[in-house]
Amino acid sequence: MIDDAQLERWFCDEVLPLEASLTRYLRRNWRASEQIMDIRQDIYEAALTGGRQGLPGNTAGFVFTIARNILINRSKRERIVQFEQFADMESVEQAVDLSATDRHLDARDALRRAQEGIERLPPRCREVVRLRKIEGLSTREAAARMGVGIDTIERQLVLGIRAMTDAMLGGSGKIQRRAAAGTSKVRRR
Repeated sequence: MIDDAQLERWFCDEVLPLEASLTRYLRRNWRASEQIMDIRQDIYEAALTGGRQGLPGNTAGFVFTIARNILINRSKRERIVQFEQFADMESVEQAVDLSATDRHLDARDALRRAQEGIERLPPRCREVVRLRKIEGLSTREAAARMGVGIDTIERQLVLGIRAMTDAMLGGSGKIQRRAAAGTSKVRRR
């Protein structure tokens, strides 16, 4: 039996990168395009169930064999077996550009972390980051739109970017305000 963490790593590292070629394969070999997503989920479920018993040496072959079998079983259940439906079964794309897929997954993960970082920001800081970095407004334009000074925009942008960077690197993503140089935290009696 494979533990859940190892199974999840295998699925994320080896099965999910096959998503684009798997979807193309399903579109070529299944007539009802509205069912493609459901079939793909069935394939993922079967891959996870099979992977729990032992991880395959050839993940792509394993996943595409599951896909073929699921398509065959669905066709039998519908009792409509057409020769054209299986005409392209042997042309499964074996050469998968894993580096491009990895880059795509990494970019999607970075975007998700950036969105989470923005959501954690206080409202005004979030608005400054959105105006400056997403909408591309200048400091002066953002200050005019928000009705605040340029210094406020610059300060909020620095705090927001630092907090987002912290969140994207796995930190809390909270705004860290630094004490002014002349202030002392010790009270005198």
